[in-house]
Amino acid sequence: MTGHLLPSGSTYSDAARDHLWMHFTRHSVFEPDGLNQPVPIITRGQGHLIYDDHGREYIDGLSGLFVVQVGHGREELAEAAAKQARELAFMPLWSYAHPRAIELADRLAEGAPGDLNRVFFTTGGGEAVESAWKLAKQYFKLTGRPGKHKVISRSIAYHGTPQGALAITGIPGARIPFEPLVPGAHKVPNTNQYRAPEHLRDNPEAFGRWAADRIAEAIEFEGADSVAAVFLEPVQNSGGCFPPPPGYFQRVREICDEYDVLLVSDEVICAFGRIGSMFACDDFGYVPDIITCAKGMTSGYSPIGAMIASDRLFEPFRTGMTSYPHGYTFGGHPVSAAVAMANLDIFEREGLYQRVKDNAPIFRSKLEGLLDLPLVGDVRGEGYFYGIELVKDKTTRETFNDAEAERLLRGYLSKALFEAGLYCRADDRGDPVVQLAPPLTCGPAEFDEIYSRLRSVLADAPNHL
Repeated sequence: MTGHLLPSGSTYSDAARDHLWMHFTRHSVFEPDGLNQPVPIITRGQGHLIYDDHGREYIDGLSGLFVVQVGHGREELAEAAAKQARELAFMPLWSYAHPRAIELADRLAEGAPGDLNRVFFTTGGGEAVESAWKLAKQYFKLTGRPGKHKVISRSIAYHGTPQGALAITGIPGARIPFEPLVPGAHKVPNTNQYRAPEHLRDNPEAFGRWAADRIAEAIEFEGADSVAAVFLEPVQNSGGCFPPPPGYFQRVREICDEYDVLLVSDEVICAFGRIGSMFACDDFGYVPDIITCAKGMTSGYSPIGAMIASDRLFEPFRTGMTSYPHGYTFGGHPVSAAVAMANLDIFEREGLYQRVKDNAPIFRSKLEGLLDLPLVGDVRGEGYFYGIELVKDKTTRETFNDAEAERLLRGYLSKALFEAGLYCRADDRGDPVVQLAPPLTCGPAEFDEIYSRLRSVLADAPNHL
């Protein structure tokens, strides 16, 4: 129900085309002189399903955008938001606090590993990454090492759209339109085992050591006295869900300790059960200096993010006139914090962390059943977070050229998957992939349905190249 009526004869699709500037969207396809496609309008969701304005049903195979962990339509989350809005709709965290932010900070600190006990709230993931880089710079200035300001991150990795976070991002197409960016961000190879150097493809441990040692190499090249932090996702999103090889993060932790460089675990996607635990660094056995998180903290029912820092990093701010001169109007918003608390209650009550750990091998096995298809080169990921890489030649692992990838992904797959009733991501930031990240409430029955719809579309894909 809305208080605004669209002009007579106008549809939501028309109004979206004329007034709504959508994110990461080619608007030309909606224009009359373009393809003149209607804007897809999603009107409601329930459980693992979403529905469009024509009443058609789709499996939400991406949890919105790696967000809706507990599924759609949870009344208690809506009620938590309404209750908090009636009690205290807004209060900033600028020298003041409110109960919900205090409770949520305590809960996150309890769930975080090691001494990561200080929670700085933001409005989303990109702002959390931005906050982490700023903290790293200031921390080293306050502790007498002002030259340490550079960061290391990985090729093709996505870390957000703010100018600092975008500099950390390793996707050229996302960066080039906005350059020059914040200086000091440097890239190293990612952990795509499928595209590893040939002599390492069948030896994950050796590949992990090789990839980690490239971080040490970059630190040495730039000079350890100039490098502040290394930003890594537990499972890298862009490029199609690259899990860490065995021993990778243990070696990275050693490198960061050796050169006095902060390790930032960017868990905007991977936290809150996406891989299995509250924080994915626990799934892979390492303790970072900072965790950045967002998305699944509220299952998307209200926006919030956080930077969780170790006690060591907070130490310079305990005394004197020192402050961290950084913040967001809506960071730690009371309504969002209340929703996050209710969302985490659902996790505990329904055992969602253990559910993911129990069902993840079933999900993997089901998706690996697609490997017999001619275009499916690799299936990879962890937990409820998987990428399916599409290749031109499975024997040589030859990928598609730009024109072929355009025809495959945007000319066929994106539309065909949606028409088959599966909302997921067909992506070419890196080699062409299809990504899946269903709500954590899904199980074998939903995996079967996702597999069936995926298979029918991918089997027909060679006919559309």
